[in-house]
Amino acid sequence: MPTVKISGMRCGHCTASVSKALTAIDGITQVEVDLEQGEARYAESKPVPVETIRAAITKIGFEVG
Repeated sequence: MPTVKISGMRCGHCTASVSKALTAIDGITQVEVDLEQGEARYAESKPVPVETIRAAITKIGFEVG
């Protein structure tokens, strides 16, 4: 599963927001967000550009690192 580092997450609400944003992307089939590690892992049913992932995360107020 591809992994993306995310900074700015502080609580369960943050992880839920990231999960919701990523699962809304066409082609993302599964998302696992780890608050302690500051990252999200996701599965794709078709290739999703990294820019799309980055845009979805930054749109909700977090930084991709």
